[in-house]
Amino acid sequence: MHLKHLKTLLSPQDGAAKVTCMAWSQNNAKFAVCTVDRVVLLYDEHGERRDKFSTKPADMKYGRKSYMVKGMAFSPDSTKIAIGQTDNIIYVYRIGEDWGDKKVICNKFIQTSAVTCLQWPAEYIIVFGLAEGKVRLANTKTNKSSTIYGTDSYVVSLTTNCSGKGILSGHADGTIVRYFFDDEGSGESQGKLVTHPCPPYALAWATNSIVAAGCDRKIVAYGKEGHVLQTFDYSRDPQEREFTTAAASPGGQSVVLGSYDRLRVLNWSPRRSIWEEAKPKEIANLYTVTALAWKRDGSRLCVGTLCGGVEQFDCCLRRSIYKNKFELTYVGPSQVIVKNLSTGTRVVLTSHYGDEVEEVKILGKERYLVAHTSDTLLLGDLNTNRLSEVAWQGSGGNEKYFFENENVCMIFNAGELTLVEYGSNDTLGSVRTEFMNPHLISVRINERCQRGMEENKKLAYLVDIKTIAIVDLIGGYNIGTISHESRVDWLELNETGHKLLFRDRKLRLHLYDIESCSKTMILNFCSYVQWVPGSDVLVAQNRNSLCVWYNIEAPERVTMSSIRGDVVGLERGGGKTQVMVTEGVTTVAYTLDEGLIEFGTAIDDGNYTRATAFLETLEMTPETEAMWKTLSKLALEARQLHIAERCFSALGHVAKARFLHETNEIADQVSREYGGEGTDFYQVRARLAMLEKNYKLAEMIFLEQNAVEEAMNMYQELHRWDECIAVAEAKGHPALEKLRRGYYQWLMDTQQEERAGELQESQGDGLAAISLYLKAGLPARAARLVLTREELLANTELVEHITTALIKGELYERAGDLFEKVRNPQRALECYCKGNAFMKAVELARSAFPVEVVRLEEAWGDHLVQQKQLDAAINHYIEARCSIKAIEAALGARQWKKAIYILDLQDRSTASKYYPRVAQHYASLQEYEIAEELYIKGDRTKDAIDMYTQAGRWEQAHKLAMKCMRPEDVSVLYITQAQEMEKQGKYREAERLYVTVEEPDLAITMFKKHKLYDDMIRLVGKHHPDLLSDTHLHLGKELEAEGRLQEAEYHYLQAQEWKATVNMYRSNGLWEEAYRVAKADGGASAHKHVAYLWAKSLGGEAAVRLLNKLGLLEAAIDHAADNCSFEFAFELSRLALKHKTPEIHLKYAMYLEDEGKFEEAEAEFIRAGKPKEAVLMFVHNQDWEAAQRVAEAHDPDSVAEVLVGQARGALEEKDFQKAEGLLLRAQRPGLALNYYKEAGLWSDALRICKDYVPGQLEALQEEYEREATKKGARGMEGLVEQARQWEQAGEYSRAVDCYLKVRDTGSSGLVEKCWMKAAELSIKFLPPQRSLEVVRAVGPQLIGIGKHNAEAIDAFMEGEEWNKAKRVAKELDPRYEDYVDQHYKDFLKNQGKVDSLVGVDVVAALDLYVEQGQWDKCIETATKQNYKILHKYVALYATHLIREGGCAQALALYVQHGAPANPQNFNIYKRIFADMVSSPGTNSAEAYHNWADLRDVLFNLCENLVKSSEANSPAHEEFETMLLIAHYYATRSAAQSVKQLETVAAKLSVSLLRHTQLLPADKAFYEAGIAAKAVGWENMAFIFLNRFLDLTDAIEEGTLDALDHSDFQDTDIPFEVPLPAKQHILEAQREEVRDWVLTVSMDQRLEQVLPRDERGAYEASLVAASTGVRALPCLITGYPILRNKIEFKRPGKAANKDNWNKFLMAIKTSHSPVCQDVLKFISQWCGGLPSTSFSFQ
Repeated sequence: MHLKHLKTLLSPQDGAAKVTCMAWSQNNAKFAVCTVDRVVLLYDEHGERRDKFSTKPADMKYGRKSYMVKGMAFSPDSTKIAIGQTDNIIYVYRIGEDWGDKKVICNKFIQTSAVTCLQWPAEYIIVFGLAEGKVRLANTKTNKSSTIYGTDSYVVSLTTNCSGKGILSGHADGTIVRYFFDDEGSGESQGKLVTHPCPPYALAWATNSIVAAGCDRKIVAYGKEGHVLQTFDYSRDPQEREFTTAAASPGGQSVVLGSYDRLRVLNWSPRRSIWEEAKPKEIANLYTVTALAWKRDGSRLCVGTLCGGVEQFDCCLRRSIYKNKFELTYVGPSQVIVKNLSTGTRVVLTSHYGDEVEEVKILGKERYLVAHTSDTLLLGDLNTNRLSEVAWQGSGGNEKYFFENENVCMIFNAGELTLVEYGSNDTLGSVRTEFMNPHLISVRINERCQRGMEENKKLAYLVDIKTIAIVDLIGGYNIGTISHESRVDWLELNETGHKLLFRDRKLRLHLYDIESCSKTMILNFCSYVQWVPGSDVLVAQNRNSLCVWYNIEAPERVTMSSIRGDVVGLERGGGKTQVMVTEGVTTVAYTLDEGLIEFGTAIDDGNYTRATAFLETLEMTPETEAMWKTLSKLALEARQLHIAERCFSALGHVAKARFLHETNEIADQVSREYGGEGTDFYQVRARLAMLEKNYKLAEMIFLEQNAVEEAMNMYQELHRWDECIAVAEAKGHPALEKLRRGYYQWLMDTQQEERAGELQESQGDGLAAISLYLKAGLPARAARLVLTREELLANTELVEHITTALIKGELYERAGDLFEKVRNPQRALECYCKGNAFMKAVELARSAFPVEVVRLEEAWGDHLVQQKQLDAAINHYIEARCSIKAIEAALGARQWKKAIYILDLQDRSTASKYYPRVAQHYASLQEYEIAEELYIKGDRTKDAIDMYTQAGRWEQAHKLAMKCMRPEDVSVLYITQAQEMEKQGKYREAERLYVTVEEPDLAITMFKKHKLYDDMIRLVGKHHPDLLSDTHLHLGKELEAEGRLQEAEYHYLQAQEWKATVNMYRSNGLWEEAYRVAKADGGASAHKHVAYLWAKSLGGEAAVRLLNKLGLLEAAIDHAADNCSFEFAFELSRLALKHKTPEIHLKYAMYLEDEGKFEEAEAEFIRAGKPKEAVLMFVHNQDWEAAQRVAEAHDPDSVAEVLVGQARGALEEKDFQKAEGLLLRAQRPGLALNYYKEAGLWSDALRICKDYVPGQLEALQEEYEREATKKGARGMEGLVEQARQWEQAGEYSRAVDCYLKVRDTGSSGLVEKCWMKAAELSIKFLPPQRSLEVVRAVGPQLIGIGKHNAEAIDAFMEGEEWNKAKRVAKELDPRYEDYVDQHYKDFLKNQGKVDSLVGVDVVAALDLYVEQGQWDKCIETATKQNYKILHKYVALYATHLIREGGCAQALALYVQHGAPANPQNFNIYKRIFADMVSSPGTNSAEAYHNWADLRDVLFNLCENLVKSSEANSPAHEEFETMLLIAHYYATRSAAQSVKQLETVAAKLSVSLLRHTQLLPADKAFYEAGIAAKAVGWENMAFIFLNRFLDLTDAIEEGTLDALDHSDFQDTDIPFEVPLPAKQHILEAQREEVRDWVLTVSMDQRLEQVLPRDERGAYEASLVAASTGVRALPCLITGYPILRNKIEFKRPGKAANKDNWNKFLMAIKTSHSPVCQDVLKFISQWCGGLPSTSFSFQ
């Protein structure tokens, strides 16, 4: 926690004017200060004073100054302030929500002693301490106060815990007491906690401990149960005084304690679980701190002092900017304030568990907060300020967050979906799912409140691609699972969570009712679907139709309208709902019926008044009528009778409306008289039951209230006399008889004689009842009554009267019963027959008239047939013996088995015409055997055959036909039938008929005629397999002629004729098909041939493309050449394979040679680069002239062969002269030699050998000698002569051998001459080894004969006997010593024996090392010589390395051996510098040692220059600049290795730009731009990288003329710089820069100007343009030093104090060896470091 002074709110006075108390409001908007003059000053959150008011004494008679304010606190809603005063009273002032609102006292609490301290922890509850030691509670709601606990010691301090649920009081005797309103499950004890050594005036309750301090100058931290955790003892510090007050931060992680001129800060370390003391804030002349108040969000601390001053401090651990839009202020480890920089709104994010907040992100269109602690996850909605903290085990940051729903955050992690509702600190639920698409998850959280449902939280998600699960998140159980047959690609619950919509991959839209678990498919081809917000109305699109469901309970009722585009969205607002449709480039709005939407919503929400009000605005339509009906039903159920009355009025149900109107009047009257709900009154309930036609319920309600009369009246009104009389009987009502009479009279009045008759019958008056029945025209009822009573049957007149009425009413059966009862069978039988009551008639006839039974049975059967009861009639006809009628009835009734049974009993003539009808039935049932039998019984065999034929049962048909027909007739029949079938297109049936009569050829012909070739082939394969191949070929040709190539291909291939297929496709230009067939069926190389022909048909580039595509280009060229298509081959090779052209020329040449066209062949051989072949062609034809011409012109190597060939011809003709000439021209003297030897012409052979083949002369000589020896021996002279001949012939070795063979002949002069000649020849002409042998042999011989002059010395030197040569020279002729030494040196040089040469001549040895490239040996040897020699060879080696590209090795050389100030070395140094600054990969921490080497070499050089004659020359100044540049580069690499020196590295890159006359400008600007971008200096980055891009373009164009220098006016960055010879930055990096510069320039949020400092000049420029004054560059950054300069001993060397301190601090914290090396170099360069090493003030 760092305290930073912001401003003084209240200036201190000269004397004591104590600030007695201060308080911040809970909403952070107001800050109150009470001064010693008892006035409360009110400030806003920015520290501006906005209001004030004076406090008042408890009693004015004691005066306004009779008290002090000791405690002050804001209410939790921030609209009131409680003031505790020493005159024994607490006042609560209402200050309002706005500034300037009137201040009124709303509560006051009088106490028995002075109030010493006060807190307001919760609504209505004020806690305060008294001077008498009590801690009391004041309730602002009841205006009463009570004691919480009492002590005997003055209350000196009072504080609460972070949640406000517990209080802590400190007392004058040191006691600290704890009390909880709610211990929140902590289990901590209450009561006296600890006794502090002194009164704890400074008391704070932090998260993990209690901090107390007082006048003993000790701070003690106590644990939760009062044990001492830590003690900070300042009693021995003379600067420290007593602690007067303390405050804990709102998060409880920090405590500030005030004393004299000082604030001490303690921070809780969660890792170490101890308090750590931060650096104290010491403020001179502050005096004693008397009050502390911490803003509720923890961002501000206000300090009140003894002199009346109020200071405001900013409190934060750290502060950062998030995406340039939000400021994150960490006011404690567990508390962060997030401020929106554009709107100024703030949200305080706090971990309730006290965990450290690690990282805060703002996601979801910058509306939602996400932060992590070690054990929890914090989420929040910035717009609604709803925050949540849930337990969360970290998973490495793999969570994915979705913020599509405003109420809930969806978190996916490792296949698990977790839901967190904003504002709730528990997870709403979690489920396993792999589907993270928000369209496959739907969450509804209390989105529309409905009547009777307080909480509604539901989730729908995919379990797998075809299964949806619906979960009730409140109960945590599954309320529905939908298994679908297709993949689901979208789903959404409605707002109330009762319906689920989902769409599958086939674009079918389904509606699922969660309560009934029913699924309905409501739309096909659904491309868009959405619920209308705030309702259950559904909008969807099906192709060009817009579909709207206004009542989703009736999904079949959909309103459709035509649209011409695609629906893209819904907009609802301003009293209308619009569907947005894109039609081409325009967007059209289709307005929905807001009324219907509004009505549905009102109904769903149970707001029937709103629904009624809305319906009254609509015209009456079928839809509106349906809505009124729905509303009437719902209103009745909800007993909203006035609304129901209005509904029935609207619907025109006058009776219901009137009835409800009367009911409402009753209810309203009861409500007025008795209060309460009038609808609960029994009359109202009974009337509602009557309205629902539930009269029994109404009766029950009346009888419960003993309202019998009302129940009877109800039934009488409804003319329900029976129920009325039943009630009267049940209750024993006195008016029962009267009711009955009245009922009878009413029945008679209303002509209800039947009902009256029933009444009389029930009362036992039969005659009266019969009379009434007859009067009512109900003789049957009268007859029924007579039949039951014997006494009435005796009344003949009455019976006659009834029967007459029955017959008149055609009630014959009832009349028959009556006649039978009075024993009149004749009349009874007649009546039964007339009434078709045949059963009774037959029964009667059996007993009375047996003869009539048969007639009656037939009549009964006829009657049943008329009644269509045919099956019932059959038996009656059988009884009546009417067989024909029985058969007809059986057939009509489809009683087939019964019919067959009856037919089988008949004679053949009768039955034969019925059998076929029965047979047809069985044929239709496919029971063909029974049908066949019946057809045969009915003599209809032909029909049986037809039946089998139609059924396709040809074998049975044929079998049957053969039985009863001649074979030729059968054939004719079948063929005729087949032809008929053929005409009807029933070819399969026709085929079967043909095959059945063994005529497959006719079937084949039929199939061919109708072009059904598959069937044709099938039959040929079955019946004529030998003709199958021919048939395929024939069909192929036919189909080809018809242009049906695909089918033709099939048949050709079936006939194994792939070539025909290929030719067919070729002739039709379908080369692709031809190629496909050839490749598939034509063998290994067929497709290549087809491809070749295809390409040839295309020609040109098309042919090349084709052959390349097929990968056959080279093969095609070879094929063309092999087949003499040379033009095509040349064309292909010219377009694609030029390297094949010579090969084609060669083949063409061979072709022409075979054709005898030799001149053309010659030209082609030459074009093929094979002139030798042309030569051989002419040689073969002995055309020597042409062969020589070609050979000389094109193949000189072949000329010899031509000449040799010619020479052979001449030799055969014995023309030796011509042959020799030709062979010598052919440079083949060996052949000539052989020819002469064979011819025995030795003189010519030796001549030729000596002139042209001297190497063979010896052998030839020996051979000749052998030949000659046979002719005689030779002496010493002969040897000498022979030696001379060898010498002349150049055979020196043989000559030497011959001379050495000369021995003592008595003439020593000859011997000496021979030996000297041998030595001379060996030294001059023989190899060193051989000459050495000769000299060693000759030397002693010469000395032996006294010859020790120069010849002997030369002989020893030639023999490398140097010691002997020296000894001979020294002893016999000292003049020859130098001569021998010089020759020895030359010998060593020539032999490369440098190591030996060093001892003789060092410089010569070194030069020899250089020649041999042995640089290491050279330098090693030179090191042992003087400095001058060393640096001569170091320079030579460096030059060699630079040429070889070894700049770094050259630099290492000078690092090792130092850099002398030799002017001849200056170019080497400059070249090393130039190569280093241009080399890639040097802008990194790893390059430090390279830069340090360059810097050290240049420093060494500059130090040497100072001491040389070149001091202060232009070259010296240039090398000093190079040293400065190398220092900047080295320091930059060192800074890049330490994170906190990132800005130093960037500044060095920027500073290097002023030296671009020595550096590659493009590389310098690139590095400066990238460094500036990395540290967020986007303006500079943009300008530098823009310059870099201009330079890259200039390098490509080769001129800098087009550069614009306007951005660098008034800076020391040079305009005139050398144009780099090449690009120093890679193309990919250049493109990245180009993209970034383009993006930024489009953004237009950056000012494209370089930053300026207080001089008004560019901040990195050493020269101020306005004054021309040049500032010194800082050694650390290269920036100009304007103030806080640190001087070094060497003049002109300085550093900026801040940068210097920063660099030193980085070295201390990082222990970076490279930074320490930089410091060491600066010490060497600048003559030591400044004495003040560290300074942080």
